[in-house]
Order: sequence, then structure tokens, then C-alpha cells
Amino acid sequence: MATAKAEKAAKIGAILDRLYPLPPIPLAHEDPFTLLVAVVLSAQCSDARVNEVAPRLFALARTPGQMAALPVARIQAAIRSCGLAPAKAKHIRALSQLLVERHGGQVPESFEELEALPGVGHKTASVVRVQAFGIPAFPVDTHIHRLAARWGLSSGRSVVQTERDLIALFPEATWGKRHLQLIYFGREHCPARGHDATACPICSWASAKRTPRPRPSLPA
Repeated sequence: MATAKAEKAAKIGAILDRLYPLPPIPLAHEDPFTLLVAVVLSAQCSDARVNEVAPRLFALARTPGQMAALPVARIQAAIRSCGLAPAKAKHIRALSQLLVERHGGQVPESFEELEALPGVGHKTASVVRVQAFGIPAFPVDTHIHRLAARWGLSSGRSVVQTERDLIALFPEATWGKRHLQLIYFGREHCPARGHDATACPICSWASAKRTPRPRPSLPA
């Protein structure tokens, strides 16, 4: 079973490499801090909207020190069209203050220090580690969690388990690339609803779901 799953993961990886050889980072940023803020903004908000909203915020403050000096109300006004703006504004100001007080205005690299910042969970920390610092990590978002279960690469019980399963299946050097490739594939080829699995370049052969066999006709 383990060998079959590894072979399936390798075949999926080859298809993803063909479709997305150099997947771009979807959130526009200039440094670890602007990436961190952009990922916090992306919770329940599309990347396209974040890329519209973030420049307005960074026009006001581009460093932790500058952001910590802004009133929460001014941050919220700049990000108003991004979902959950009141909570995100508080988190952005608070994490900026902690970056100044604890880390000399620099974004830390460790999971422990990142996850100690307000509004920063494990996925956000993983994104910052791999995309800002090049440290191997496999962030799991809703697209990746859904696809891993759909293809039988993970049980789908939790994002934590999905991350463990994918880390075990894919080589460490590919984690950052696979994370991005799976996001793009989920958006462009494998939606949650209205999906034609037979036309999907991966689901057509890798889907964990099996079509039930018709029951044999009983003799009259």
C-alpha cells in the first residue's frame, strides 16, 4: 500500500511539474514582513483581493516599526475590503509591535517564534518559512487538504494529518513547489463543486473514490 501511494505521488508530481514548472508565489511581497502581513490578510480572502488591498496598507507602513506606530483604526480602514478586517487590523498591529520588541524589527524563522505572533498559525508560519526564507515546509490550505483526500494521499481527517502524509510522500526539496502547484491545480483543474473527474488530468486515474459496481440482475 505504501509503495502504491508513493508511486501515485510520484506520478502526480510529474503531472504538476509539466503543468506548473515554475509556479509563482501568488501573494505579492517585497520582504519577509510584507509577506507575513499578506498571508495574515489572505485568511478567508482571495489572493487577488489581498494583492489589491496590501499596497494601500504598505503605502502607509512598510516596516514593523512603522506599522506598530499606526492606530488600529487606520490599518482597518486600509484593509476594509478584505474579510475579517477588524481582527486582522488588530493582529497586524500587535504582531508588528512584537517584532519590534522581541526580534529587533525582523521576522523570525522558527515555527515557535512565528506561531507566537498574533494571527499567525501553523499554515501562515509554514508559508513564511518556505517562501520568505527557503526553509523546507509544506503549508496545507483548503485546496491541498481537499486534493490530498480526493486522491487518496491522506485520510482527510485533519490538515495536520494531511501535512504529515504529504511530507512523507514527496521529497523535501519539492515541498515548496508542490504546495504552490497544488494550489494552482485545485483552482484551475480540480474545484470542490461541479468537477468532472473524468476530464481531470489527475482525478481521472487517481481519485480515491470508486464507482460502485451495478448489482447483478436477479432471475425472474
